[in-house]
Amino acid sequence: MGVYEELGLTPIINASGAVTRLGGAPMPAEVLAAFHEAAGQCVPLERLQAAASRVIAEVTGAEAGLVTAGAAAALTLGAAAILSGNDLRRMELLPHCDGLFPDEFVVAREQRNGYDHAVRAAGAKLVEVGFHEIVANAGVRRVEAWEFEAAFCPRTAGVLYVFSPDSQPPLAEVVAKAHARELPVLVDAAGELPPRANLKSIIATGADLVAFSGGKAIRGPQATGILCGRRDLVGAAALQFLDMDDHFELWDPPTEFIDKSRFAGLPRHGIGRGGKVSKEQIVALLAALRMFAAGAFNQDIESHRRRLRRIIERLVGATAKCTLVDSRYGEGLPLLEVAIDEAALGRTAFDVCRRLRDGSPPCYVGHGQLRAAKLVVNPLHLDDERAEKLAKRLCEELTP
Repeated sequence: MGVYEELGLTPIINASGAVTRLGGAPMPAEVLAAFHEAAGQCVPLERLQAAASRVIAEVTGAEAGLVTAGAAAALTLGAAAILSGNDLRRMELLPHCDGLFPDEFVVAREQRNGYDHAVRAAGAKLVEVGFHEIVANAGVRRVEAWEFEAAFCPRTAGVLYVFSPDSQPPLAEVVAKAHARELPVLVDAAGELPPRANLKSIIATGADLVAFSGGKAIRGPQATGILCGRRDLVGAAALQFLDMDDHFELWDPPTEFIDKSRFAGLPRHGIGRGGKVSKEQIVALLAALRMFAAGAFNQDIESHRRRLRRIIERLVGATAKCTLVDSRYGEGLPLLEVAIDEAALGRTAFDVCRRLRDGSPPCYVGHGQLRAAKLVVNPLHLDDERAEKLAKRLCEELTP
């Protein structure tokens, strides 16, 4: 009996990919070995994070980096660093800025999403610019760089930018407008790997802080993330969640990570304390990051494509049309779209998705296109055995 069965749970077939709700990405053996080895000994966490900073800086081209408890935690820490810097009083006040210091982040209205709660949690107030004119069928324009500039005022602390291949205006234009007013830019790039080039190209725009997920494409522990960027802001972010229960006379963080000489005393525990990460998570994330940056996971692409083709072969004759969709970057995994003929089947895509989850074995496919009557199969967690079981269940549910 496995650890999940002992808890009364049935392991599922995850055909949704590295989604948080199903546990993230599978960790390679090398990452698990690093996790296990790190658990056997202790080191000061500020020194371990300083070592991690050097690795992250090398991989991303940023001045410094930090391992966080996921990308959302990176956004909270980054926002807190921008709001308070190294000001001990501001650190202690967060999230209650209350007009005592600048607390507004300018953001494009079309980039608002549920994850910006992580920025607001630090005490930031979001000021929207632009409109959803295309979505509203009320025009052809999207948010433009001048609108950010026009919104800057004495209350502005920084800019929040949600990065995607289609984000507008271009990040470099927003950075230029913000830096002209000496305002930092915090970038949410949680799911923007692959391509691997984004590790360097996003920070190369001049963005001050960039957040990546560590538990998706990088395949580190699910509850890890990366915050990279300016050395002073990364150091300020680290102070928001490190254990500060020490004497100032004894506190000795590496100077290149946190410059102790800039403080009159030791900060109290910061607003990010609840997002602390363990030594095991830090070491494992670094092992995964090195593998990802070296392209180690690209060797899996063809085997996953073969498994998806096998599923397509099994679905010949089913009331569905299968389409293999390759990654737009040539690095990510291919996906399988299964378009259901709902009228012929007599069931909706929602019905099929629910029955797959409730069946034996439970199968969780991607549900992002259910309203278009499509199931999406992400092969990240599939091996030959799981792919065969998934194909069997799909055949059972897609045959009238």
